[in-house]
Formats: sequence, C-alpha cells, structure tokens
Amino acid sequence: MKKTVVLNVVGLTQRLIGEHTPFIKLFLEKGKVSTIAPVVPAVTCSVQSTYLTGKWPNEHGVVGNGWYFKEECEVKFWRQSNQLVQSEKIWDKLKIGNENFTCANLFWWYNMYSTADFTVTPRPNYLADGRKIPDVYSYPPELRDTLQKELGTFPLFHFWGPKTSIKSTQWIADSAIKTDELYNPTLTLVYLPHLDYNMQRYGTDFNHISKDLKEIDTVVEQLVNYYEKQGAHIILLSEYGITNVNTPVHLNRVLRSEGYLGIREERGLELLDAGNSRAFAVADHQVAHIYLNDTSLKDKVKKLLQAVVGVEKVLSDNEIVEAKIKHERCGDLVVLADKDSWFTYYYWLDDKKAPDFARMVDIHKKPGYDPVEMFTDPKDKLVIPKILWKLFKKKLGFRTLMNVIPLRAELVKGSHGRVPDDKDDYPILISNNPACNNEPTIQAVDVFSIIENHVINQ
Repeated sequence: MKKTVVLNVVGLTQRLIGEHTPFIKLFLEKGKVSTIAPVVPAVTCSVQSTYLTGKWPNEHGVVGNGWYFKEECEVKFWRQSNQLVQSEKIWDKLKIGNENFTCANLFWWYNMYSTADFTVTPRPNYLADGRKIPDVYSYPPELRDTLQKELGTFPLFHFWGPKTSIKSTQWIADSAIKTDELYNPTLTLVYLPHLDYNMQRYGTDFNHISKDLKEIDTVVEQLVNYYEKQGAHIILLSEYGITNVNTPVHLNRVLRSEGYLGIREERGLELLDAGNSRAFAVADHQVAHIYLNDTSLKDKVKKLLQAVVGVEKVLSDNEIVEAKIKHERCGDLVVLADKDSWFTYYYWLDDKKAPDFARMVDIHKKPGYDPVEMFTDPKDKLVIPKILWKLFKKKLGFRTLMNVIPLRAELVKGSHGRVPDDKDDYPILISNNPACNNEPTIQAVDVFSIIENHVINQ
C-alpha cells in the first residue's frame, strides 16, 4: 500500500489559483487535475461524507451541516459522532485484508468515535461558570496531550468567530506532521479551512483575500514538502467554491408571516419552537430544508417560497429524489438560493426580541447556520474595548454574555451550497501521482475511489 495524504483546502477553485498561490499553481501544473461536479448541498458535512463514503447524501444520510432531529423535535448543527454517517468509510474498506493499513483523520468532520486509527477534532470545554475553553478531542486520548504540549493549546477562537486567522489552519498542519512522525499512518486526511473565513466575509474580492491566499499557499507548501520527503501520494482537493452574494433571504420570516412558525417567548426574547411549527426552515448557506409538521401544507408552502425574491428553486418529491438527497433526515421541501443570495436562520421580526444567542458565537444553539458570527459591528467603534472588558470579567469568574455579533446579515458577501453557474467556481482535485488518470470533470462520489486507488496502487 502507498502512503497517501489528502489535503482538503476549503474553498479552493481554479479561479483562485494564480499569482497569489504560486506553490499551488506549480503543484497543479506538475500534477493531474480534475474539476469536481458539486454535491447538493455543497456544504462541509455533506461533501466530506460523500468523499469518504463514495455515496450520495440519500445513502449516507448527511443532508447538511445540520438538520431537524425529528425524534427530539430539535434542530442540531455540527454534531460530531461518526455514527451519524450511515455508510462504510474509506478507511474501513481499505482495512479489509490489509492489517497494516492505518488512517489519521485531522479535523475532517464527524471525527469522533469512528474506526479511523488516529483522530483529532475541536472539542471545547464548556465550564459550569459559562466559560468556553479551547481544547481538542483525540484518539488515542494521549495524542491530544502530546499535540497541545508541543504545539500549544488549539487556537479555537481563530478557527471560528470574528478572530479567525491562519493560526488555526497552521496548528492543524503542524498537528498532521506531528501525528505522522508519531504513527506513520498509511492514509492521512487533513482539513485546512483558512479560505472559508474571509471568502464568506468578502467573496472573491482579491483586494481582501490575496493575503489569505498567500497564507494558505505557504501552509500547503509546508505540507507538500514534508509528505513528498516521505514518498507519499498527495491529493489536494476542495469541497466547494465560494461565490459572491449580496442578498440575505429570511425564509423563516416568510413562513412566520403566514402563521406557520411556532414561537415561544422567554424573558421577552423569542425562540423558534420547531416541534410546534406547522412549517419551518433549517437554513444552511444557499440551501434550506423546509420541514412540515403539517404535510397538507406542502403545495401551499412550495408556491409561497417560489415567489420569494432570492429563491431559485423549491424541490419536492421526485425533484428531491433526482437531487440524490431524499432521506428521512431531509426536509419535505428543499430550497435553493439564486446565485446572488443566501439563507439566514432569522425568524424574529423585531431585533429587540432576538434570542440572546443570536448576538453570540454559538454554533449549537442556533437553528441554522450563521456566517455573521465572523463579524463584529463595523459601526460600533467601541467593540474592541467591550470585548476586552467582557473577557476581563470572565477571567475574574463573572458570568457574562459575549454578545458582540451584529444582526446584520447584509455583511456577508460570499456563500456556497448551490451548484455555481461557472465551472471555475467548482471544487477541484489535484494529484502528484502520474498514474492518476481522472476525467477532466468527475462526480463527488468518484473522490472515494480516487483516494482508494492512490493507496492501493504503488
């Protein structure tokens, strides 16, 4: 079996490879490249699960970064158990008949409790006094301690939120090298999220993202140089392309206007009551699942949403089957944004009644994805002193809300999830393996067999 590493450079597309990414450009010119036809929804958890199982979402069951857990009547995002992926993983297949094969999974999602041999993933400590302490979860458990002793504590607040930076991606890259030195896995999967941040803030504006491109190029160069010295096959790929948007669409507010949402008011603030809603939206970038507790509303809701500005398509029945996302976790309707739009989870009509978590980085309480978590309010000149004061109070042991996230969805200028209009915005796969004979355009499910062939073909 051949040592292989898969570097997942989130957001990388042909459009971005050029003067700001000289090393990646050279890697592309020397290697074999394919464009990947995007999966729907083109979001992290769905795409990664498709790559690692060779199955579509209708089979592996990961229909988004989150969905409505019907047994619990709750919307949950960013769960971590690998048991949620309902198909065989590539490392399971490669282990059959190959007792010496091992796999390291560095930060790809659904990382916990899998049968991969070595795993590392973000796992903060949530203390009883309200503090969130950066940390990771690993298998074996001692790997966590080794990595953080040598590399420092994982920089969680640079991984997501207003402080995102290259620090988190650099830590992941360094942890991949250290894990390789310790265990020498046959297959290593490395998640490099850096481009995801400013591209959602600013879209494809090179005036803003050129520095980010140079930074990720440097990290990729470090990893490629290291793994080439190990004689490894190297696959550089991405999950989706981020494109420019300018219109946030509030589907839950549309449904609320028709009286379909269940709302609970607590302490003067509003909470979405999914289990008591006749129809509600679970927004995930440019895709939204519409769940109907009253299925008699299907045609009426479909017609309602088709008329919303920013909506391109509303899929139902056979259309959902054809999109290969029909699964018990899928919505009764699936809404796709047009090229200029994306979907918020916002359901309140008055910002004064927005829930407390709306103004915080809280990926688990929000009933939908919220890219506004990467911003502070540019109009608030005192936001930095406010953050420092809140952090000081936390260090003194006082409970305090880090409510510094604005309710300004219009700040977001880049998104993904739909199939882009231009193939230059499709994800790509580049290999240094001269025997790699991929077609110019491949399907997302083909990535599984490509990785497999890199490992089993010397």
